[in-house]
Amino acid sequence: MRTSSKNVLAGYHWMAAPAMVFTIGMIGFPIGYAIWLSLSNVPPGGDPVFIGLENYARLVKDPEFWNALKLTVSLYAMSLSMQLVLGTWLGLLLGRSRAAQGLTRVILVSPFMLPPVVVGMMAIVILDPSFGIANWLLAQIGLPPGLWLSDPKTVLFTFAVLDTWQWTPFVALIVMGGYLSLPAEVFEAVELDGATSFQRFWHVTLPLLGPTLVTAAVLRSVDILRFFDVIYLTTQGGPGNSSTTLNILAYRRGFEFFDFGYASAIMITLSAVVFGSVLIFSKLRAAVAW
Repeated sequence: MRTSSKNVLAGYHWMAAPAMVFTIGMIGFPIGYAIWLSLSNVPPGGDPVFIGLENYARLVKDPEFWNALKLTVSLYAMSLSMQLVLGTWLGLLLGRSRAAQGLTRVILVSPFMLPPVVVGMMAIVILDPSFGIANWLLAQIGLPPGLWLSDPKTVLFTFAVLDTWQWTPFVALIVMGGYLSLPAEVFEAVELDGATSFQRFWHVTLPLLGPTLVTAAVLRSVDILRFFDVIYLTTQGGPGNSSTTLNILAYRRGFEFFDFGYASAIMITLSAVVFGSVLIFSKLRAAVAW
């Protein structure tokens, strides 16, 4: 009987093999081809010519690349920190207010279900310096208007706020689910011990939510580091190069200057940054697991 069961399981494995091969091919071929292009010189309309690591040597010497890397990391740090803080606060608020969870979940889903094109068009209209509602609201409370997407000093932070508005509800739903799954006995014990609300949050709730927060950080890290649509739709990397992240720089190099080998090297570098961040958070999740 045991041998028969093993044979059946082996048969299932062979049945799944075509799907596994197809999935690996769909993922592996584009990555492998991008790596090949990054090691090649690709003239417009011509065949790739292998040049080794010359494109990566250009990256090291290119100040535009280093500026784009700095902007990418800055946008990532601002967006992720705001989303984790606000998402944790909102998720705990919803988790403790059981009565409002049903309707609130529907409302919270709305922002991150919007396509990036819609978010970009909304940003253009709302943040317009001349007739946008954002400056009108500031004028009503006596504050000076802002240039938002037109000022090199504020454009990156504006994108971080836009991404935070759209994706904080996503983090909040993850935190709320994690909070509702925590053992109630722990909170009852610390309440009987006379712990204050802050002590319960800092010493009990936050440590127990550690794996949940790291999971949310991993999911958002991948999205934030490849943030492209809204930037390209609203500023196309401007004003100047003040919002030219690695994604925008690679797009320009590839589809405006037709330097596909160099653009591929930029994207492979960005992929390494994404995989590195995911690996760090994976190690962190193992450390905070309980």
